Amino acid sequence: QVQLVESGGGLVQPGGSLRLSCTTSGFAFGNSGMSWVRRAPGEGLEWVASIGVGGGATYTDFVRGRFTVSRDNSKNMLYLQMNSLKTEDTAVYYCVKGGPGGTRGQGTQVTVSS
Repeated sequence: QVQLVESGGGLVQPGGSLRLSCTTSGFAFGNSGMSWVRRAPGEGLEWVASIGVGGGATYTDFVRGRFTVSRDNSKNMLYLQMNSLKTEDTAVYYCVKGGPGGTRGQGTQVTVSS
């Protein structure tokens, strides 16, 4: 079955960087668009970024220019490079198969705080 396992979260100071990874299995990763979504404390799920099978990426306005989504089809891996992190980026980040409403993993906590 589809399995998505996020890693790389943690505590970082404002202005810092983190790289999230998503290890996938159970489906044809190279044929699937992928997304990242997040849930801030007390909030609903928010779409962050998506990447198509060819590598074309789209971003929500709030992270554009700071976050970069990428994929390695040879390793069935999805990544999210997050730079210039802000306290407002504090959330649980989820890897999603397909669009924002697809199957997602268990999430990884990102906390941006001084």
